[in-house]
Amino acid sequence: MPDDRSTVRVAAATRAPAGPPLLASRLTPAVLPEPVVLRPRLARLLDDGVARPVTLVRAPAGWGKTTLLASWRRAAVEADPDAPAPAWVSVEVGDDTDRLWSYLAAALRSVVDPAADPATAPAPDRAPRPDELELLAAALAARERPVVLVLDDLHRITEPAALSGLEFLLRHTEQRLRLVAAGRSGLPLAVHRLRLAGELTEIGPDELAFTGDEIADLLTAHGVAVPAAAVRRLRRRTEGWAAALRFAALALRSQPDPERWIARLGADQPEIAGYLREEVLAGLEPRNRELLRRAAVADTVCAGLADALTGDADAEGRLGGLAEDAGLLHSDGGHPAWYRCHPLLADLLYRELGRLPAEELRDLHLRAAGWYAGNGRPEAALRHALAGGDWISATDLFVTRWPDLVPYDRISRAGTAPASPPADAVERDPELALACAVQRALDGDADAARTYLQLAAGCARSLPEPRRARFGRLVAVVELALARLAGDPDAVRATAARLLATRTANPPPSSETARGDAGNARIDAGAAAGAAPRADLPDFPGVASQADTAVSAGAPRADAGGDADVRAVAGTALALLALDAGDLIGAATGFGAALAAAREAGRPRTELVCASRWAVIAALRGELRAAEEAARAALALPPCQGWSAQVDCGYAYLALALVALHRAQPVEAEANLALAGAATGEPPAGAVAAWCRAHLRYDEGDLTAGHRLLVEARQAWSGRAGELAALLLAAEADLHSARGDLQTARDLAGDRPPRPVTGPEAPLAVAAARVELRAGDPRAAARRLPDWTAASTADWPLPVRLDAALLDALLALRGGDERRAGRTLERALDLAAPDGYRRPFIRAEPGLRDLLSAHLDAGTAHWPTVSDLVRTVDVPPERGTAGAPVAPLGEPLTERELTILRYLQSILSNVEIAAELSVSVNTVKTHVRNIYRKLDATRRRDAVRRARELHLI
Repeated sequence: MPDDRSTVRVAAATRAPAGPPLLASRLTPAVLPEPVVLRPRLARLLDDGVARPVTLVRAPAGWGKTTLLASWRRAAVEADPDAPAPAWVSVEVGDDTDRLWSYLAAALRSVVDPAADPATAPAPDRAPRPDELELLAAALAARERPVVLVLDDLHRITEPAALSGLEFLLRHTEQRLRLVAAGRSGLPLAVHRLRLAGELTEIGPDELAFTGDEIADLLTAHGVAVPAAAVRRLRRRTEGWAAALRFAALALRSQPDPERWIARLGADQPEIAGYLREEVLAGLEPRNRELLRRAAVADTVCAGLADALTGDADAEGRLGGLAEDAGLLHSDGGHPAWYRCHPLLADLLYRELGRLPAEELRDLHLRAAGWYAGNGRPEAALRHALAGGDWISATDLFVTRWPDLVPYDRISRAGTAPASPPADAVERDPELALACAVQRALDGDADAARTYLQLAAGCARSLPEPRRARFGRLVAVVELALARLAGDPDAVRATAARLLATRTANPPPSSETARGDAGNARIDAGAAAGAAPRADLPDFPGVASQADTAVSAGAPRADAGGDADVRAVAGTALALLALDAGDLIGAATGFGAALAAAREAGRPRTELVCASRWAVIAALRGELRAAEEAARAALALPPCQGWSAQVDCGYAYLALALVALHRAQPVEAEANLALAGAATGEPPAGAVAAWCRAHLRYDEGDLTAGHRLLVEARQAWSGRAGELAALLLAAEADLHSARGDLQTARDLAGDRPPRPVTGPEAPLAVAAARVELRAGDPRAAARRLPDWTAASTADWPLPVRLDAALLDALLALRGGDERRAGRTLERALDLAAPDGYRRPFIRAEPGLRDLLSAHLDAGTAHWPTVSDLVRTVDVPPERGTAGAPVAPLGEPLTERELTILRYLQSILSNVEIAAELSVSVNTVKTHVRNIYRKLDATRRRDAVRRARELHLI
């Protein structure tokens, strides 16, 4: 029931001399375009938002702001027909202070006095005076329920003073007025003050973007059925932009081949192109439109590159404004920040580049090439030099920087192929044809690359020495790139051998040469035999010194492409083959040798590739300290923009996740797994990430989810042998035995031969013993458990040795030999201590806690560790004290807040979290404040602890 006294007060406060009549259409939302897809997650965001004074829905045109607010308002009315609907005002161009307030007064009156017709009631023809504002504030403050006011298209207000009265009400109504505002950019609200006060909830493009499920619902509502893969492609292409998705849904109804139409979706669609021009670009200042147009020559742009392209020293500020205020650019949150357009807008801007005069377009490419070449991005520099027709610079780039141009992945950077160089330029410099070949290989166009390779060979017959020898090396480089692109292991080995054969007979000594002699032999053997020989993991020396990285980041050396580069590139290619085949020890040896060569040559890109993958292997094999050091060293290397650095860094984060798993730090493991996402598209990283997640689900008690992850990982890894395949199979056997499916577990673990067990066989042998122990047959378990103390077990993964040792100790205890059980446990603690292992003890079989307690009384060199383990074993890690009451949340966390909460467990800063989620730093800060408020915490550590108690993370 409305408060009669407050109704009278509000009516009096909003009564003034009557002005022009009001339009009812501006006081209610427009009719929604059917069909409307329900998006409960966004409705929850708004429901949570109106608990604060101001909710700001800000995004460029077409992101569904009005549709969201209108559907949310309609749902609120349907849910509680007796409650007043949120007041609504649609702002129009030309609204000044007086006209806006005539509608605001009418809207507020409609809420406090539902019987009144706001469109016919007298409307004030001016803004309220201060005394009238105070009266209105007092009236609103006296209400029992808050009044919700929705302002749509707030960006149309050009007079900041127009909202001063509304801001006064927000400050003095004791939070009985809740404002929900939607607009594009330049909103006349004190946003920074509201953020600082914790009174603002922000919903931006990241939240408004349609998820895959919502896209599927939208297509279904329009009568369009496409496979899940097509939905994912549509999501990637549109990034969830509502307008583009609605255009697509309408167009797809008449398409005979919807999948093909989605695959070709771009800004050439007239409806999309027209909307972008009229609704997105038309409202920008001319300088900002010109900045976007010229920056479209590059996929991503930073302030330095934008300055080079436009000659505008203020480019940094304008890029930030286009990202933060207009929402037209996405920032990676780095230093310096790199920005990118929405894919469809970038497509439109790039198409418009083709309409520029040829000389102007050429000048843009040459400006970009010069900037990239001077800032450590030779791949992009080569592309733009070729596009700009600077044949000499393109040739020099390839000849001097070829180690940075070899593709170690098989990701296509598909782009428009530059024009072919003239025949006389190729005849003069056959290396130019090789530069074109490697550029096309980088774009995934193998046929064009081979054509250029043949052209280069035909023009190089008369080259003199030593140029001819150098040319042979460069040919081997292109062939290696093509072999990697084709995914042909035999061709990679053959071309790597040819590249290694181009080394000089007596390389000059250097500080790194002596260290790398053994590694050189391993690389040679790998090229000859098809895989690096087995050896111990190398002692990782840590991150390159600042002096080393300064040399590699500077201008290209005149003597680039020496023997160290050859060893680094060929060795990395061979190590990647070993990793793809599941040969972890061979891959580790190869990456170690290639890493030493890369550091000698000063190639941070190759360092990153080798160090990140070496770290993952070291973590899998149990060298946790070395893996952590290598991963952090890799992440500390200079960023290698344009070199699939996200994938390489993803391997480093994956290594840190494995380290955290073994140390029983599930929160840190989950956070690093989230950061490793870019790498999981590659089979080795995908399998390892699934293995890690399966163990985390096992530790949580969700055996079904863990089993599903392992089955998917084994299917993706099928056809490969080696240690990783054994780890996946052993983990699945453990899950089956934990679920009581002992026969399936036995079938997976198999019968182990009585001979000594090798490293790849060890995980399954130990798993087979654990199955029998869980089956209640300790004698069978003892028979199956291999001798983990034998010298031959030195090549076992350390976690497997620890599992075997703890099983051995428990079997001794059950057999009544307490002294042997204690000795075995002490040896296990000796193995675990240097690397900080906890999980093998926490997740051991029943009975270990009693053994640990007895071990404390008997005496141990690891008293603090054992004491801590006694308190932890048999209690789920980081879940609080069993049985202790935990007060539930009064207000649930949103999906986005839960995502950011998981990141708060890591060491990442707000800036780094924003970069990982591709949102603004202010958006992250707003969510963090919401998290603190809902969890009743004042700092990150307290919030994480409280979330763990509530099992939110």
